[in-house]
Amino acid sequence: MKTIGVIGLGYVGLPLALMFHSKGFPVVGIDIDPDKLALYHKGRSYLSTIEDKVITELKMSDRFTFSDDYSLINKVDVIIICVPTPLSEKEEPELVYIFSALSSMLPYLKKDHLIVLESSTYPGTTEDEIVSFLQRNGWAPGEDILVGYSPERIDPGNTTHAHQDIPKIISGINDQSLNEIHAVYEQIFNTLIPVSTPRVAEITKLVENTQRFINISFINEISKLCHELDIDIWEVIAAAGTKPYGFTPYYPSSGIGGHCIPVDPLYLKWKADQHNFKLNFVEIAKKVNDIQPSYIVQRVNELMKQTNQSEAGGILVVGLTYKPNVNDLRESRPLKVFELLQNQHDQVYFYDPYVKEFTLNGEVHSSQNLDRLEHYELVLILSDHDKINYEKILQSAKLIFDTKNCYKKNYPNVKRL
Repeated sequence: MKTIGVIGLGYVGLPLALMFHSKGFPVVGIDIDPDKLALYHKGRSYLSTIEDKVITELKMSDRFTFSDDYSLINKVDVIIICVPTPLSEKEEPELVYIFSALSSMLPYLKKDHLIVLESSTYPGTTEDEIVSFLQRNGWAPGEDILVGYSPERIDPGNTTHAHQDIPKIISGINDQSLNEIHAVYEQIFNTLIPVSTPRVAEITKLVENTQRFINISFINEISKLCHELDIDIWEVIAAAGTKPYGFTPYYPSSGIGGHCIPVDPLYLKWKADQHNFKLNFVEIAKKVNDIQPSYIVQRVNELMKQTNQSEAGGILVVGLTYKPNVNDLRESRPLKVFELLQNQHDQVYFYDPYVKEFTLNGEVHSSQNLDRLEHYELVLILSDHDKINYEKILQSAKLIFDTKNCYKKNYPNVKRL
């Protein structure tokens, strides 16, 4: 049985490593984050989607190794790269983590290694960038070392779709690479979708997320129109959703966050720009998403003025993560709303069952509890975690601004987005 190496043990890499391990594969996980490594050795999970007991069991296994030592690459047969692909300050693709991983593993590569990139990226990364890197360093990709691309399709916090049931797109730089990837991934995924080239696989991932980005931005804009027309956007979406074809429900919020949905469209746009092609929809959707947090703050200020709320008790922001039931603050729109509120109000606090504390502009903010809800002038719900006691908030808060439709009915103290 092949030994699997996973580079980057975050929301993508660690669940993937667990899947291979559960099927009996020896797994070597490599991550250079000292905090992750320290928590692992304490038997504690750093992901809200994985329980501590899973990490404890993993530690006890003689088939799993968690390390920051790239020399272990020499002991594996398959190398799967699951590192972040963020944006630079200029909002351009930042592939530094991919090439840092490649450079670190380079001295330990051996003949017949299979390298699979799973990180979201622009079309051409695998065939142009990675292949060229390997060639410059004396390898013959597709011959003495196999290379392919298989975009991750994980949805942290989603308990509806099991990871192994989500169809897995695979591609290789040649038939031999694709066949080897197929042989490996069929061990853990129920359905494989081979495509002709890595370029197809790379752009497929970007198209999936860009479509969602555009649709959510559209519904956020429509929600603003409905507010101006004094129409309930949630009722509109529910009514439109009764059509059995042609309409897919999307829901308004404080904006699109996370490490994929708001980032991938800009990878696609960057690639289009290289070919002097303008992606108008992406540019418009980005503008809508960028101003959404400011719009939420505007609505908060309007509500407090309309209801004559003072500044005395402050504002409690409920939910800071970019999506429900995770502890991930990357590109979080609720966090941006919190920051904007802090710039305009003296007392802004937060409650999030998944975030104990965080640092913003050098100041540490700690999660409050829900014991003094009646003291806040306004409670702003931005992330709809399952663990939040919404009934308690409803019964105790003076005024609630619900951006997630947690309260399906109208209540005297609830205003919905």
